[in-house]
Parts: sequence; C-alpha cells; structure tokens
Amino acid sequence: MIVVTRLNGTRFAVNPDLIERIHESPDTHLVTLDGAAYVVLESLAEVVELIADYRAYVLSKARDFPAVTGFPLSLVPPAEADDDVDPSAPEPPRK
Repeated sequence: MIVVTRLNGTRFAVNPDLIERIHESPDTHLVTLDGAAYVVLESLAEVVELIADYRAYVLSKARDFPAVTGFPLSLVPPAEADDDVDPSAPEPPRK
C-alpha cells in the first residue's frame, strides 16, 4: 500500500496494483480499476516514486524468504512424477 494525502489533509492508503491511471490537471487524480477517483496533494512524479518504492520493497522482502526445497510450484507435474502415476487413477485428496 502507498500512503497519499487528500486535499483536506487526511491521509489514506491505496493499493498501487489497483491504480489504472494517474493524471495532473492541475490536481493529481488517481483512478482505480473499479472507476473510483481520488484527488491527492502529491504530484504525479511523487506518486510514481511511491509506487516504485513500494514495488522495490516487495521485491526486497521476497528475497528475504528462505529458499524452498522439494518440488517447485508448478501447474504441470514434473516428468518423473508422471511415470509412477496411473492416468486413470483418481487423484488423492489434497492436504
């Protein structure tokens, strides 16, 4: 979430992944994917910088997670797993 300031001085957080566009005319308007529009005190350049900082923060936190061993996440099972499984057999229940 990024924190921005309304024209009346109150601050609020918005999910930058939901921002569709930002424009200045002369006030800065944030328009979200659902059509909501917010007028904020920050300039367009400041909002873009807040979004870049937020995304850099998310990436740095992701690097801090420990490496996972075992099977990687995948929609398709590894080839060696297919050799042991009968395709007509029902799938075992998920845990």
